[in-house]
Amino acid sequence: MKTKSAVKVMPQQHDDESIADLMQKVLLKIGEDPERPGLARTPERADKALRFLTSGYETDVQSIVNGAIFEEKCDEMVVVKDIEFYSMCEHHMLPFFGTMHVAYLPNNRLIGLSKIPRIVDMFARRLQLQERLTQDVAQTIQDVLEPRGVGVICEARHFCMMMRGVEKQHSGTITSAMLGAFREGKETRDEFLSLVSHKNHPFY
Repeated sequence: MKTKSAVKVMPQQHDDESIADLMQKVLLKIGEDPERPGLARTPERADKALRFLTSGYETDVQSIVNGAIFEEKCDEMVVVKDIEFYSMCEHHMLPFFGTMHVAYLPNNRLIGLSKIPRIVDMFARRLQLQERLTQDVAQTIQDVLEPRGVGVICEARHFCMMMRGVEKQHSGTITSAMLGAFREGKETRDEFLSLVSHKNHPFY
């Protein structure tokens, strides 16, 4: 199994100042009183939440896959669709969320189905761009399985567009990554698109 990482992860920096300490300073900077009852434990809660939302930095592909690759005479498309994900954009550290559809054409090797959503979560729980998130998932499936092709479609809404900036609450963004047979063959792409399309889906 190949284990090449789709992105470079920097080592964590350790010092005496915790995220909670820094969050208390942020509250002061925005004009709040971190000692008032409603905020008394907010820095600690924010610390815990942020560590969970960025826990993908401490996860690696090998621990997720954990040997769940099976030799099987199978060459028909495998699709896992409507994988929910929640991430944070690296530009404003505001959430974006949506669904991802992942497909691959096996080359006589299969991966445990639950591993694909776990791979999505590993990359989503980092500061991200939707475009890069889509590519990261596709390239990792390609590296791990060496299939004949991989297709990924990601549909998301971004709070940095909804809460600030242009403030467009109903706009969605679709990104895709097509590798191997999905890029080279229109028939394969069309089959994938037909399998993941939703009648009356808000993104279509």
